[in-house]
Amino acid sequence: MDKNYYITTPIYYPSAEPHMGHAYSSIVADFFARFKRIDGHKVFFLTGTDEHGLKIQRAAENKGVNTLDFCDEISKTFRDLSKTLNLTNTDFIRTTEKRHKLSVQHLWNELKKNDDIYLSKYSGWYSVSDEAFYGEDEIEEIDKKKRAKISKSNVEWVDEESFFFRLSKWEKPLLDFYKKNPDFIAPLSRKNEVISFVESGLKDLSVSRKSFSWGIQVPNERNHIIYVWLDALTNYLSALNYPNTNDKLFKDFWPASIHMIGKDILRFHAVYWPAFLMAAKIELPKKVFGHGWILSGDEKMSKSKGNILKPLEIINEYGLDPLRYYLIKEVSFGNDGNISQERLEDCINSDLANNFGNLCQRVSAFVIKNCKSEIPDKVNFLDKDLELLDNYKNNLNNIREKIDDQDINFYINYIVNSLFAANKYFNDEEPWSKKDDPIRLNTIIYVSLEIIRKICFLLYPIIPSSSLKALKIFGLNEKDIIFSTLENHNYLIAGNKINKIDILFKKIEAK
Repeated sequence: MDKNYYITTPIYYPSAEPHMGHAYSSIVADFFARFKRIDGHKVFFLTGTDEHGLKIQRAAENKGVNTLDFCDEISKTFRDLSKTLNLTNTDFIRTTEKRHKLSVQHLWNELKKNDDIYLSKYSGWYSVSDEAFYGEDEIEEIDKKKRAKISKSNVEWVDEESFFFRLSKWEKPLLDFYKKNPDFIAPLSRKNEVISFVESGLKDLSVSRKSFSWGIQVPNERNHIIYVWLDALTNYLSALNYPNTNDKLFKDFWPASIHMIGKDILRFHAVYWPAFLMAAKIELPKKVFGHGWILSGDEKMSKSKGNILKPLEIINEYGLDPLRYYLIKEVSFGNDGNISQERLEDCINSDLANNFGNLCQRVSAFVIKNCKSEIPDKVNFLDKDLELLDNYKNNLNNIREKIDDQDINFYINYIVNSLFAANKYFNDEEPWSKKDDPIRLNTIIYVSLEIIRKICFLLYPIIPSSSLKALKIFGLNEKDIIFSTLENHNYLIAGNKINKIDILFKKIEAK
């Protein structure tokens, strides 16, 4: 089994402040990165900012500031957001960095050398907001303005000399690749969408612009700037020190295990990116997953609509871990999802405070009061105890497979069911009524403690800070979380101290 795992978020376009969609992509990627680490993988987790293009240039001009200074300021808010969201990213890349520019220009030269780039003239519709080209069949008129059907963004007519990438040449190789690698695009609905687009016929792609200057210069061409998506997508390579393919980082982590992206940029990642890589004779990533949007009402969040939900406001009111838990549990991964204050508060009260926090408090308090604050000795597992304990061992490989299929819904449902079963076990077995049967009392307590340990491990990728607080019951810390130990229900050592913990989650009182 490959024990190296490379996961990426989209690199975010810093023309405005981060919103909930950015937070969602990052939190989900962090979930997978944390899971893989505690399951024994060496993980490289990349995020960053895409800082070139006409949209950025105009945003800086509108503020009356130097473009790089504008990027420095906005990029810092995204870097700060990584800390606020408690992300474990290995690297944060900016497309204005020298290492990235060198990678992009090298890739361009490879494509040119292989005769996949030629000079011609582009005439057509271009969305500055999307930094994307659209055909006539992808444009509609709304309120006397031409807009892209997919994004509803304004488009403008562009007529200029441009370098083109021979995208049409790669139509059949792409379709052959999708057929041979059925898991390359997920979920299935997105895969079908991409295949349909490619089957409808690919046209050569304009990959340079002359009408603005903020970007990476085409090698030996003073007046041409490299198309922002060819520039941006290369970040996945430049973070691994491409073009030095003998570099340890590149050899260890390329091809990427998964590109985690929003569905609106699927075409760039599942059509253009693999075509660029094929043309440059670089191995393709293993998977592209296009998740849904976080909606405000029934619409995608956007600055122009004024419906931005700010993650910092929710974190300040409810805390980070509740937001992470809510986004992972309540948004069916792959589909669109809404932020609902009512559902968020219900998650905090029901799942986190009652089911998880209360279980940790009740069991640890009982041990401190009745078992000398120690993990009990002399236990005798009955079938019903082993059935509960063995559930984790029996499902461990299934959980791993579901993670590799990005089935977050299975994972969170498994945790919720485990919490329900653990609470039911403690209530039904009534250790407080077994004081005249010390072995049975000890067994119930041991099983309950062990189930708490296992659930904390499972919850760690979702709510890391709260899980670590709960693991203080056992004196465990982050380096002690090794997923494979869920197979072992003789992990706890008799006589070891059980510690008191503070309340993990405060219930939200009705207003």
